[in-house]
Parts: sequence; C-alpha cells; structure tokens
Amino acid sequence: MNIYNDLESLIKKKIKSKSKDLGIPIEVKSYRFNIERSKNPDRGDISTNAAMVFAKPLNIKPRLLGEWLTKELKCSAHIQSAEIAGPGFLNIRIKNDFWHSALKEILIEGPEYGKSELGIGKKVNIEYVSANPTGPMHVGHGRGAIVGDVLANLLEKAGFDVTREFYINDAGKQIDILAHSVFFRYQQALGKEISNIPEGLYPGEYLMDTGKKLAEMYGGKWLEVDKSKWLPTIKEFAVKEMLGLIRKDLELLGVKHKIFTSEKSLIDAFAIDEVIEYLEQQNLVYTGLLEEPKGKKSKDWEKRPQLLFRSSKFGDECDRPLKKSDGTNTYFASDIAYHRDKYLRGFNKMIDVWGADHKGYVRRMEAAVSAITGDNGTLEVRLCNLVNLFEDGEPIKMSKRAGRFVTLADVIDAVGKDVVRFIMLTRSNEATLDFDLSKVKEQSKDNPVFYVQYAHARTCSVIRNAAETFPYLSLDDSRLANADQKLIVDMDGYELVKLLCNWPKVVESAALAQEPHRIVFFLSEIASAFHTFWNRGNEDESYKFIIPSSAEKTVARVALARAVAIVIASGLAIVGVEAVEEMR
Repeated sequence: MNIYNDLESLIKKKIKSKSKDLGIPIEVKSYRFNIERSKNPDRGDISTNAAMVFAKPLNIKPRLLGEWLTKELKCSAHIQSAEIAGPGFLNIRIKNDFWHSALKEILIEGPEYGKSELGIGKKVNIEYVSANPTGPMHVGHGRGAIVGDVLANLLEKAGFDVTREFYINDAGKQIDILAHSVFFRYQQALGKEISNIPEGLYPGEYLMDTGKKLAEMYGGKWLEVDKSKWLPTIKEFAVKEMLGLIRKDLELLGVKHKIFTSEKSLIDAFAIDEVIEYLEQQNLVYTGLLEEPKGKKSKDWEKRPQLLFRSSKFGDECDRPLKKSDGTNTYFASDIAYHRDKYLRGFNKMIDVWGADHKGYVRRMEAAVSAITGDNGTLEVRLCNLVNLFEDGEPIKMSKRAGRFVTLADVIDAVGKDVVRFIMLTRSNEATLDFDLSKVKEQSKDNPVFYVQYAHARTCSVIRNAAETFPYLSLDDSRLANADQKLIVDMDGYELVKLLCNWPKVVESAALAQEPHRIVFFLSEIASAFHTFWNRGNEDESYKFIIPSSAEKTVARVALARAVAIVIASGLAIVGVEAVEEMR
C-alpha cells in the first residue's frame, strides 16, 4: 500500500464530486498538487496543498475548500484527523492501525517493497558513459556511468522496461588522432628513437602497451609503408584495445550495458545518408547561410552555403549544419542518425546522460528527435557536472596535456567500488562534486557511505542478538510480520515506520524526476533516524531493541529493525552498493 497514492486518489475523487455539485466541470487529473510527509510531526503525518490548487478552478476560497475537504477526509478509514492551516494547507494524521499494516506489508514484501507499476508497459532506452574510445575512463566518466546505471536500476524498480546502451564514438577526428598516437608508440616499441611526442597526439603512457602489442603482432611491417596502408588496421586495433580498457573499468565499477552501438557501423550502413534523405522529404533540410557564431571569434569561420537542418522550427535558437566545409558529415548529423536508429528499434522514450560541457548541445538534439520521430519520440538529457578530487583536503592536480590524470580505476582501487558509486550520488548530477579520497575512508557519521552501511549492519546485529537472547524464538520475516506492533509505541517506533512508508513515494518521485541522488538522500535520512533510535537505547533502557525480560516486546522491536534493514537494502541495491551485515 502507498498512503500517498491512496490519499491522492481520495482527494481527486472528492474534488471531482465537488466539481459536479458546483456545476463547474474541471479535468481533475490535469492538476498537480503536493502530498508529502509533514515537516513538523506535531502538526500531523502528511500535508497537502490540494485545496489551494483546486480553489481557483472551482471558484471558491482556498480555506473554504480546505474546510470542506477536512470534513470529507475524516470519513476515510485510515485518517484519524485532518486540520486546516494557514491559507489552505491540510495537515492529516493517520491512524496507528494503518502503520501496523504498513510495517507488516514491508516485512511480507521484503525486497519487493517499494516496487512500482508506474512504468509498466513503457520502454525506455538509457544511453550512458559513451566515452570516446581513446583511453581509460577518468573520474568524470565514472560519474556519468554511475548516474546512468543507477537511473536504469531506479526506473526498473518503478516498473519500466529499460535498455542500457553505450554509443561507441569510433569514427571522426579523435579516432584518427588515436591511430597516429598508437603508431607513434608502435615505432617506439620497435626501437625507433623519438624524443618528443608530436603536438596533438594523445600523450598517455597507457598507449605504450598498445604499441607493444602491435609490434609483437606485426613486427616492422608498417614502418616503411604509406599511411594509407597502416591507418585502417591500426585504427581498428586501437579502438578495440581502448574499448577493452573501458569495459574493464565498467566491470570494476559494476556498470552494465545491454547494447553497444558503433558510430562507424551506422556510417557503413548509410544511416546518416538515410536520415538526411528523410529530413529532406519532410522539408526540414535546406542550403543556406548561417550568421557568425556569437562570442569568441574564430579565424577559420567563413560565411558560406551549408546544408542546414531546420532546428529552429522545433525550438532551437538557430538552424544547424549537417555537413562540414569539406563535405563530410558533422557530428550532429551522426547523432541524429543514431537517435533515429534507436527510435526505429522501438524506443519512443530516450534518455541520454552527458557531461555538463555538452549543455549547449541539448536543445538541438531535442529538436532533432522531435523531427525524426514526428513528435512521437522524446529525448531527455541528464547532465553530469565536474568531479573535483581531493586528498586530505588538498586538490589532486592533473594535467591532460602531459598525460597525467587520475583514472577511474585508480580511484576504485583506492577506496572501493561501493564508495565510488555512493559518493557520486551525494549531490545532484548537475552540481559540481568534491570527492575527498581520505574522507571516505573515515568510520564516522561524516562519511555518508559508512553511515548508511553501518545502519544496515546494526539492524542485522539486532536480529543476531535477539536470536542469541531468545534461541527458542523464530525470527524469520513471516513471524516478525505477525508481531504485536502496538509494543513499539513506547519507543516512538511509529516515527521510524512513518519514515519507511515514504519509500514507495521516494522511488516513484525519483523515477519521474530522473534524479537517482534522491535515493541516497533518503537512505542517509533513514540511517540517521535509526542511529538516533540506537543511541537513545544507550541512554534509556526503554528504547533498547532487545528486552531480555520480554520476548514479545523484543520480537516487535526486531520487526521494526528488520523493516529498516529491508528498505536500506532495497535502496542500496538500486545504488549498486552492498548491504553489509557486519562492519569490518
């Protein structure tokens, strides 16, 4: 049961009835109102602004509508009281019998608790990571990988049919640079003395192994031949090797993809030509002139006729070129072809996770998806901001030019997969994240990963200790579900139950907003609440979970601890972090 969804349905039903009585027909489902846990428990369990939202369309004062709603809601079996506050807010208190049933439901459903039917029958494609195959993943790639992977887990929990995809950017200038960089290392591996890495090549030492492998495979075969001979082979080999590095990094991070789509394969299949032809048929392409870009002037820019997509027709600030000056396709043209390919594979709903440096690219891609799907498909882009690495409060200095940077694998090796995944979600993906490698090794409440895992470990210790104290008791979930829940009243146990009952709402709201960090925020809130209860028990015997003089009370309190464990484990599963039973 989801008390928030139940209340929403009840209020909509009442408003519909009021609308009919007043003779003012309104489309109730088109209005949005909030139903949320009360910020002040003294005022009630749940608050809503429904009266304020519906007052205007019903042509009635908010407070009058609120007074009417409170009377109507009091008739509900679960509602103990409903009071109006301020201009029309409603504060609702739920009967304890409901919280009994809710706790029982958590214990019966176990890991399935919080699962939603929100996305049933809806397919969604999430493309994330899609790092250029030019080297190992860095920490910024890792953030996008985690946001995408956890968002996919979250949407699956909410009932969506999710496909996880990685787009391989294996065509274009960066792959030519990679091939030349590998050829340079290949020459070095064969003993050719070259003092400096040529300007514009990738300087990373990780390419030395790739060069050595080439030398072992081909010997000096490519040294004295024209570039046109070695370039295709080395391109293919280099991309394969770099993808191997990326896949290894993703495996270390616990990130999964179902589909890997190659840009080169789309080009070879004439997908770009086909999408341009499709746009021409829709009269969405023309040859025209663009104004000089605003901001910093480019000496290479010249006003010339270009093949343009009518992006402005779909809300973009200007039309966009599909061809470069040399007649080759722009990256934008490739990306349009790729998204049309996704649409043709049956995905009306597409989500892309990009770095924040691509923010200016979002609107044009949204426009393109509208065009190539006839407004039947949608693209939503989640942007991930920078990650600043620190050690003992000091920034870790990196130099891309010199090829010195901290790889994702380095960070995982330093602090572990679970820590990396959790920390990357301690802020909204659009906010810059400061990641201190020393801080996350501390065993304190200032370390959010430790704090949540420790809460779960403590719940497990409650169950173990209860089993030792009362060896004759059955403490499986079915037995705990039938415990006398009234026996948690004297430890304010209902406050924990009320918090746990937010879990289904958190899952749905986080999924709708596509904000996986909400899961981590909620886990931290549960952990804090549970630790507070635990610490009270150290000061006041009545708050202890194990009561040696009363098996019945102990079982009721163990049921509460087990419910906390279920919700924390469920949330950590979405985040992709282990729910440890003992801290080591």
